[in-house]
Amino acid sequence: MATNLGSLETYKPHNNDLASPPNGTVSTIQKSTSSTTLASSESTLGSHLARRLLEVGVTDIFTVPGDFNLTLLDYLIAEPKLKNIGCCNELNAGYAADGYARSRGVGACVVTFSVGGLSVINAIAGAYSENLPVLCIVGGPNSNDFGTNRILHHTIGLPDFSQELRCFQTVTCHQAVVNNLEDAHEMIDTAISTALKESKPVYISISCNLAGIPHPTFSRQPVPFSLSPKLSNEIGLEAAVEAAAEFLNKAVKPVLVAGPKIRVAKAYEAFTELADKSAYAYAVMPSAKGLVPENHPHFIGTFWGAVSTSFCAEIVESADAYLFAGPIFNDYSSVGYSLLLKKEKSIIVEPNRVVIGNGLAFGCILMKDFLSALAKRIKRNNTSYENYHRIFVPGGLPQRFGPREPLRVNVLFQHIQNMLSSQTAVIADTGDSWFNCQKLKLPEGCGYEFQMQYGSIGWSVGATLGYAQAVPDKRVIACIGDGSFQVTAQDVSTMLRCGQKTIIFLINNGGYTIEVEIHDGPYNVIKNWNYTGLVDAIHNGQGKCWTTKVTCEEELVEAIATATGEKKDSFCFIEVITHKDDTSKELLEWGSRVCSANSRPPNPQ
Repeated sequence: MATNLGSLETYKPHNNDLASPPNGTVSTIQKSTSSTTLASSESTLGSHLARRLLEVGVTDIFTVPGDFNLTLLDYLIAEPKLKNIGCCNELNAGYAADGYARSRGVGACVVTFSVGGLSVINAIAGAYSENLPVLCIVGGPNSNDFGTNRILHHTIGLPDFSQELRCFQTVTCHQAVVNNLEDAHEMIDTAISTALKESKPVYISISCNLAGIPHPTFSRQPVPFSLSPKLSNEIGLEAAVEAAAEFLNKAVKPVLVAGPKIRVAKAYEAFTELADKSAYAYAVMPSAKGLVPENHPHFIGTFWGAVSTSFCAEIVESADAYLFAGPIFNDYSSVGYSLLLKKEKSIIVEPNRVVIGNGLAFGCILMKDFLSALAKRIKRNNTSYENYHRIFVPGGLPQRFGPREPLRVNVLFQHIQNMLSSQTAVIADTGDSWFNCQKLKLPEGCGYEFQMQYGSIGWSVGATLGYAQAVPDKRVIACIGDGSFQVTAQDVSTMLRCGQKTIIFLINNGGYTIEVEIHDGPYNVIKNWNYTGLVDAIHNGQGKCWTTKVTCEEELVEAIATATGEKKDSFCFIEVITHKDDTSKELLEWGSRVCSANSRPPNPQ
């Protein structure tokens, strides 16, 4: 039994071909005689790779050209349904593929050998940590140079070309170095299928002289690309469900908590089914926000230890049984290892494994199968939600000040809350936006993404580019700190060139605020930029762009009205000036606890 992946009809790419030359300059590549010739050569490695990308749902590739991948790019852009998004640097191309994969289920970037590969590797490591299938495609050395004593440019000056491969082995689940045509078809298909099965990035290197050579294995009608579905062990599934049902049904006030690996397990619907049938109160871990509905009647917020949504941690940590679906317990999500949880009260459901309390463990069980089967065996028990409802006190509104008072962050996010709908998505950058965006109540259908496990400052710019390209029907609202923006600002250029209508709130408070609250020092202060002036310069009169700077609530209200009204079809950049010490109370608490965890003295030897 096989399941076909991807739909070529779901997302219709635009017909213009985009590419960017080296060194970050931008140009539009027009159809040429050579590209027409290329399009007619259908039995090549390059055309085969293009068809495979389309078949798994990739209609946009994020690229930076270099001499080793130029011919491959020719054959990829010759496929009319595959759109090339030329990025300003490889790091952003990788971040864009990460953001794209969060929406489409798989993303792809194409870079050149070594100088490109080693630049993109940080983004690929982030995708690995977040369980995202990203295809990192590298144009490699000429096949004739392998095994020789030649020294090539873009290398560290040694005749060994394996340095890049060795680096990628630790941050990808599969690596394919394609330097002959006979094995290319199988190697590419194996790499793509492994990325999808493992939900992790893969590395594919293709020798620069192979992309355009016809070969019989690259026929126009290849075997349809498919994956055999994973199946649960039925006996183990029944035993696990029986044990879990007994464990939960004897509890007085059990709760459910959704974790980030629900994405890997594709268990969103099964978790919601269990929440419906059980009537338990349910929460999300911070990195799972947006993966399950927040408009459910028994949703109680984000469980994040001491910085949880009000009254959420009290209900979860006081429960006598809790089921965590796909959790990741690290020092960030545990607030410096300070969660008040007990293993004997827990059921931990991994994508392929269930552990109950201190003992019983069941392998070869898919999370979605387990949750769905458990929903049919669970007794309805709304005690935990009734307890939450009993102690809940509605949150207050930010304190009001006089007219044209300096804008405060909590006021900013109150207005962002009012912008959200099923037609929007939120991207939260690493920093105080983590904590402020966690408090947003997401309407049904509103997307939400942030990178918590890897926590790479600057991730959001590229991820916003990729996510917006994947869902052109949604308006992306990105909340980005000034420190993060300085790392990856260049690809605002690519957003403009692609005609994206994103709204970026640039929160300018003069430094790396999240670092300040963990451990302060002069290194956390950054040079202030004229951010709106920078974006205006990048815009340079080409495309639809609107920028403004706000310092008070009145100006913010006016800016949002313009961005969502007159400029609703434009890229909008709103620089928000705030005080350097204006942070969420959650960051203050979280920062002190993470600082304490980081500064633990060595254990006695």
